[in-house]
Amino acid sequence: MSGACPLNFERVDSNVTRFSALLVASLVGLYLYTNSVYILYFLAFDFVMKLFINRGISPISMFAEFLKDMFKIKDKLVDGGAKRLAGIFGLLFVVLLIVSHYFDIWSFSLGVAAVFLACSLLDVFFGFCIACKIYFIIKKIYPNFMNNL
Repeated sequence: MSGACPLNFERVDSNVTRFSALLVASLVGLYLYTNSVYILYFLAFDFVMKLFINRGISPISMFAEFLKDMFKIKDKLVDGGAKRLAGIFGLLFVVLLIVSHYFDIWSFSLGVAAVFLACSLLDVFFGFCIACKIYFIIKKIYPNFMNNL
């Protein structure tokens, strides 16, 4: 099964998700610079909106869609299930950053942020989504993975 094969038949625009990843990476970098936990709260709120409520009202998704339209970039549809798993990983990274912030474990925060930034920036600059690769491997082993989410 190739990475381009639709696995949950929900399609999302890869260019919008790449702009979103750029905005998320920028906000994580801003958190590292300012150490303001409110940035992480905003990111957690945005991921919850995207994953569990309505992707269309997520502030970062709306801004990413605006940027795509502003630069007149054409749609590039990809499997939505893989990007959903990437969003779940993103939310997990943000929760880990919030917890490490409150326990004042700065070295752990830096490690989590470095991995998070690496994953986000790989998607932004090279279109390489690590969570998407994990998703396709899991779908080969467990075909019903994430069908009900």
